[in-house]
Amino acid sequence: MAEDQVHTVERTLVLLKPDALVRGLAGKVISRFEDAALKIVGVKMKWMDEEFTRKHYFDLEERLGSEVYNFTATFMQQGPVVALVLEGYDAIATVRKLVGSTYPNQAPAGTVRGDFSHYSAAASVASGKAVANLVHASGNKEEAAQEIELWFAKDELSDYRTLAEIYTY
Repeated sequence: MAEDQVHTVERTLVLLKPDALVRGLAGKVISRFEDAALKIVGVKMKWMDEEFTRKHYFDLEERLGSEVYNFTATFMQQGPVVALVLEGYDAIATVRKLVGSTYPNQAPAGTVRGDFSHYSAAASVASGKAVANLVHASGNKEEAAQEIELWFAKDELSDYRTLAEIYTY
């Protein structure tokens, strides 16, 4: 098997953002991940204060500017966030495929953002608010490792086997 075809068990961070919680979508979103045979190995609810928000979005201001950072920080601090660590084969790519494009109006039907939101970049600019896109998902292995370490202590992560895992891994 070619190296680019090797599939590995990975862990990734997913945040159910305040808009997912206030809309009562947490269970539906989590079910999407479990339906795809991803295993929850860590879960917690947290309010993101200014210091923690800065740690999580440490490079956002540099990449996209202070206005985007400020919109995002305000949005993420308006309510609690549910943080999940998911594990499975190619978990990072699988989660990103399940959640869809960053901009919900560009996300295909069948994805979390495509099914439960329609917000666009233009709407964000016009309203002066962050893009309400329900979830954050780590973008790559390095980001996943960094984010998991920020959000969870090692003793907050569980190792167990699911029935789906017995048949799929």
